[in-house]
Amino acid sequence: MKTPIRRDPRPAPDARACALDIFHDTLAHGHAFDEGFAAHAGLRKLDPRDRAFVRLLIATTLRRLGQIDAVLAACIDRAVPARHAIVRDILRLGCAQLLFLKTPAHAAVDTAVRLTAERGRGAYKGLVNAVLRRVARTGDDMIAGQDAARLDTPDWLWNSWTAAYGEDAARAIAEANLEEPPLDITVKADTTTWAASLGGAVLPTGTVRRAAHTHSGPVTELPGFAEGAWWVQDAAAAIPATLFGDVSGKAVIDLCAAPGGKTAQLAAKGAKVTALDSSRSRIDLIAENLKRLKLDAALVRDDALNWRPDEPAPFVLLDAPCTATGAMRRHPDIAHLKMPADVKRLAALQDRLLDAAAQMTARGGRLIYCTCSLQKEEGPERIAAFLARNKEFTREPIAAGEIGGLAELIDKDGDLRTLPFRLRESGGIDGFYAARLRRRP
Repeated sequence: MKTPIRRDPRPAPDARACALDIFHDTLAHGHAFDEGFAAHAGLRKLDPRDRAFVRLLIATTLRRLGQIDAVLAACIDRAVPARHAIVRDILRLGCAQLLFLKTPAHAAVDTAVRLTAERGRGAYKGLVNAVLRRVARTGDDMIAGQDAARLDTPDWLWNSWTAAYGEDAARAIAEANLEEPPLDITVKADTTTWAASLGGAVLPTGTVRRAAHTHSGPVTELPGFAEGAWWVQDAAAAIPATLFGDVSGKAVIDLCAAPGGKTAQLAAKGAKVTALDSSRSRIDLIAENLKRLKLDAALVRDDALNWRPDEPAPFVLLDAPCTATGAMRRHPDIAHLKMPADVKRLAALQDRLLDAAAQMTARGGRLIYCTCSLQKEEGPERIAAFLARNKEFTREPIAAGEIGGLAELIDKDGDLRTLPFRLRESGGIDGFYAARLRRRP
């Protein structure tokens, strides 16, 4: 079903040109949307409203790409040659504006035609004009009968989710991924007070949630940001760091720590955190965030496969690199950038990182492994393999009382397993997996 997201805020023409640059780079070159957005020099010349429009347009097009391509296929007799892929992307962005953002037809069509000429594809101006005008006339009827969840989910993901969770759950996941997510916030202290100040609600897990569309400007303009009272962190991502119990005054190693949300959680609880990441830019990001939040942690730039602490720690957190298929609500490019080969490659890395983390865990200590992936190969299968080869560790099941009484977020083995359609009445939640392990004394 068509879900209008927001009326077109009449952005400057340059905003759509920036959107085309970033969108085309994402699909043609496989670059992450967020990285392309952050690096695009032209965006810095736009006002905050126009930058917000660029992000919304790209995210909507990526999220609804299957539907958009089906509409275009019905409107074009002959596919646009691969060497003219920029024309196809202009059409895609135009369709997103007409079908889902409800941009006035003249604005969407005229800008698309102009961009076609500016990108040296003048021979396609007539095609772009004719196709988008047809979409403006009949597009609503064309998408009315579509199976949006199925069209907008790659076959390999649909099949893997069906095998793992059943067809009904797979469809519910896909439908949840089509919704624009809310803004989730982790507060250092005084959660209820800040929830009221931010116009949000407190979820059972303690996250403060603001509904989507309640703030069109940068999050940096919200109360408490400059003072370092809170940081943005999905409700699911905020759970694993709470599963250690009391960490005050205790040593905690946070592996693959960037962007630092879990590091901040642990530091705010009084832990002596060592946060490790292999990327200089990502370590710098953690440092920047901690400075704003007025929190302290020891930052180490190194590879977790090679680095070892001076002595094992009682608490080790491994948020392992993964395909991030559970975060597609927030990062819709994942559906188009990740492939089955990535699951296999990352699963092998996750095994090695788990073994390394085990060596860093003190006897009697806790090791928490987590990923924002929905793929079983990156979650329970990794833990099963780890426990089979590491007899010093046992699983320590998570209790519902530790996560706000949300028993539906715990699987049969006692591990955390959130699915995007859970908590849907309050805006959903990212797909996340976490297992808590204890090393024998």
